[in-house]
Amino acid sequence: MSGYFKTAVVLVLICGVATAKSVTSTQACEAFNNLKHSKNYGHVVLKEGHSYPVLQERKGSYFIRVPGANPVNRWVSSSCFNNASVGSSVVEPMQQELQEPKNESTKSVESNLDSVLVLSWHNAFCEKHMNKKECKRDGSDAKNRLVLHGLWPQPRNNVYCSVNSTIKELDKQHRWGALPKLNLDNKVLALMQEYMPGYQSKLQRHEWVKHGTCYTNDPIRYFKDALTMTKKLDATVGEYLRANIGKSVKLFNIKRVAARLIDKDIANKIAMKCKGPLLSEIWISLKGQGSDISKLIKNAKTIRSNCQEAIVDAPGKFRR
Repeated sequence: MSGYFKTAVVLVLICGVATAKSVTSTQACEAFNNLKHSKNYGHVVLKEGHSYPVLQERKGSYFIRVPGANPVNRWVSSSCFNNASVGSSVVEPMQQELQEPKNESTKSVESNLDSVLVLSWHNAFCEKHMNKKECKRDGSDAKNRLVLHGLWPQPRNNVYCSVNSTIKELDKQHRWGALPKLNLDNKVLALMQEYMPGYQSKLQRHEWVKHGTCYTNDPIRYFKDALTMTKKLDATVGEYLRANIGKSVKLFNIKRVAARLIDKDIANKIAMKCKGPLLSEIWISLKGQGSDISKLIKNAKTIRSNCQEAIVDAPGKFRR
């Protein structure tokens, strides 16, 4: 199902007046929108030690009411609770529609969203992160490549959209392994393994929670757009960088190469970011959503470089 939610899923639940069974959470489990536990809009997590009324039991899961969530009713594994006990809460008679949240201004957001696609030159990244899994000799095939760092909706403070405070705190503590697992399809996973080596350190969970949630409600779409553009740019700009490993390159020439793929009028919509003498990242300013770079860059805002010339790092420790 796409992130646009054009077809709302409606579940009608009719409950009579009754004393509700309640359960107490024994851990901070995710609360899902569906019985398959594949969707969690808003990244809702239960509070340990809190009691929740049970509306339904099915296939080892409880359908509970989670105050503050949208939608409020969620599916949670029964293993997250103590033995169910009859509580004093009462479920009132109701006919409740449980819908995936709608985005009333999808078209407007799509056409006007400013974002920056951030690509890392992997060799340079590993200069200071040699102990990361993706930088170990047998941990990645991404050397000599432009790889995805992230796709960042702008302005820079446009982050953590509708993200639960518990999840946000985990992310800020760099506890990415504790962030919710993303349900991505095989095509996206294949692209990620090739063009986002940081997935080995759970970078994708961090990028989704902090930035992706402000781009769309669908992580598959977010990463598909970002990785498709990364692949295109690595095949052009990346190829130019590979041909100049160990040499100094100029921003002017990078723009000239990018113009063959994108558009002759890219002006100041592509930037170089450098750390010391080394080229660290390439930033591309975009407006709108999708993976058609030529279309997205046309009306994008200008972006600043912090250098005009830099050395293309080779694998291994840099030496002048």
